[in-house]
Order: sequence, then structure tokens, then C-alpha cells
Amino acid sequence: MTPQPHQATALKALHTSGQPLILTNIWDAISARAIASLPQTAALATASYAIACAAGLDDDALTLDANLRAAAAVAVVAREFDKPLTVDFQDGYGDALEEGVRKLVALGAVGINLEDFAREKGGLYDVDEAVSRIKTVLRVAGEAGVPDFVVNARTDALLHGRPLDEAIARGRAYLDAGATTAFIWGGRERGGTTREEVERMARELGGRLNVILVRVKPGGLTIDELRGIGGCGVARISVGPQLMLRTTHAIAEEAEKIMKGEGV
Repeated sequence: MTPQPHQATALKALHTSGQPLILTNIWDAISARAIASLPQTAALATASYAIACAAGLDDDALTLDANLRAAAAVAVVAREFDKPLTVDFQDGYGDALEEGVRKLVALGAVGINLEDFAREKGGLYDVDEAVSRIKTVLRVAGEAGVPDFVVNARTDALLHGRPLDEAIARGRAYLDAGATTAFIWGGRERGGTTREEVERMARELGGRLNVILVRVKPGGLTIDELRGIGGCGVARISVGPQLMLRTTHAIAEEAEKIMKGEGV
């Protein structure tokens, strides 16, 4: 088993512009084992939306305890397969940020996804406060013996009507604070981000960008396109809850066939 600090260093090194880390997000031990068993899997990453659905909750109602329970189950699989684990930690749960990060590190996690939309206040954190929270995560993880802890810093600026200039400025501030990558979320309501927006984000953030690979509808950017977009490519590609959504659809289809008495 690779020591946790070394796993963190390895995970950080996998975030390379133009040769992105590809994460097919998971939500429980079953999905974790299915993904971890693939030879192409370099790391495991949870998706909070999928974890909330598995717990019978809306994404906004996912509590720290529920998220930690899911992370604990996935961490067992991560240890079994000796894969780095990064956890979608939503907005960090307000004042419970330090406590939560300590518990995640104790479980074996070596990274998190951290959002700048504070659910408790119903709005974006000020940039300075969001930066401070990133620094807090890195300090706590360092004190726990994981100095290369990976933060994928998500900004919801676009989703809440702010201009792309602000979203990029926030991403740059989060990278300067020590985040490994920035994730500028366009959101389903907005229709995501355009090719032109992704090109500009990648270019202005030096490729230190996380993007969502769209798999549930046609027309999205491909992995090959993302490797070179903006002249430098991106460093991290994830899929969010899309695997979970496709899986539940497949379960319903198969169950319907069984109940109709159809053959294999």
C-alpha cells in the first residue's frame, strides 16, 4: 500500500495540462470497485450529486455526515486497489470545514473538490474568504501529514449570473492560493459552457482546469479535443453524476424486461 503522502504527490502529478487526469466519478463501494478494477483507472473520485441520490437526498441536502459515510465506504475500495481518492466535498460545510477535512484525511483521502457557493448563506463566498478556505484545507491536510493534498477549486460564478471574467479571476485566485486545478462550473440550468468559453478558460488559467466530459447528450467536447483546447489543453476531466444517471436508466430498463417476462 502506497503511503498516503506519496499518493497525494502522485495524484497532484497526474494533473498535467494537455495530458489530463480522467476521472469517472463514483458514488458507493459497488461503483468504486467497478472503476478501480479497470487498469486505466489512475484515481478514484466521488460525485456529491450521485452520493446524495444514493442516500435519498437532493444534492443541496447532502450533509457532512452522509458524505463522510459514503467516503468511508469508497475509501475501503481505494485502499484495496491502492488508488488515490479525492472526494467531492461540496462547499466544505461552513464552519465544519476543518473537522471535515481532518476526517477525510483520516479515511485516506488525498484530495477534495471544494465549491465557492456557500449553501448556508445562499450565495458565493467573497473571493478572499474562498481563498482563505482553500488555504485552510491545505493547512489542515499538511498538519495531518499530507502536504501535497489536492484541491480542485470549483467556482459557481457563471451559474449565478456573474461574467466569465469574474469566473476566470476567481479561478486564478484559487490557483494562487494553492489549488491544483480550477473548475468553472457552467451548470445544467445555464447549459454548461461553450467551446469558446472553455478555450479561453484553459488559455488564461494555463491549462490548470477541470472540465466535465458530457456523455448524456451529443455534441460535447471529446477527450482528444480537450487535450489541446486553448493551445495548452486541460489538466483534469471528470464526468460528475453521469455514470450514475446512465446506470439507473439501465437498471430500470432491465427490471422492466424482467417484469414483462422478456428473455435475456
